[in-house]
Amino acid sequence: MSQLPNTLEEAIAQSREATKAALADGYTRLQVELLFPELKLMPIAEEFLPIFAQYESRLKVFFADAGASALARRDWVDAPFQIFDIGTGRAASIQSKIQPEDEIAFFVAPSAVELPQLEKICEILGERPFVMLNPRLEDSGTIGIGYAGRQARDRFISTIESCYYLRPVDDDTAVFRCYPGQWEIWLQKAENWEKVVELAKKPSSDDIDYILSQGQPQTSTDATPAKKPNVFKSLQRFIKALSS
Repeated sequence: MSQLPNTLEEAIAQSREATKAALADGYTRLQVELLFPELKLMPIAEEFLPIFAQYESRLKVFFADAGASALARRDWVDAPFQIFDIGTGRAASIQSKIQPEDEIAFFVAPSAVELPQLEKICEILGERPFVMLNPRLEDSGTIGIGYAGRQARDRFISTIESCYYLRPVDDDTAVFRCYPGQWEIWLQKAENWEKVVELAKKPSSDDIDYILSQGQPQTSTDATPAKKPNVFKSLQRFIKALSS
């Protein structure tokens, strides 16, 4: 049973283990979400890379745009794998980014803007696994809120398993999931963080509001306290350190 992390370093370590466990269990479409404001993803992505070490040149890494991929190629000069942008290229260009010998792909912060190209890349990957770090695929202004938006969600977005998720709702509330565990809502009470509910599916904003309005722990097991320091203050310190 995973505890709410106290530092960003601990959260990254948890997310790596959750991803490895999900891959070992046969999941091929995974995402990791560390949802903190102003989080710099390049150093987070670099910390995440060790889980792909065994693949060496059989890994492909993708950033959302040409600028981010160029920065990664500059900073990761000794990387044994190739780095691309998802981009808006023609079908032939997209096709060339995945080769038969490739075994796994890692996408850093793809957005709804790149969704058509992203879907095409994943279609070419076929049954080969991929992992997304902090995807932003559900921008209703980009994919739409009607039929087209539902199609995109049903066809692709809904097929991705969230193996690690950590989001502060406010200073005293967090939503957490660490595979193979369930979705959890944690509250800060006095000097401890306590898990107040476990859910089979990701809670919506309405679900969270309803659970908090009840004011009582609803998990089937005893609430689990997490030790201080305050996870979000600690995480912010690590974010600043990694971003400097």
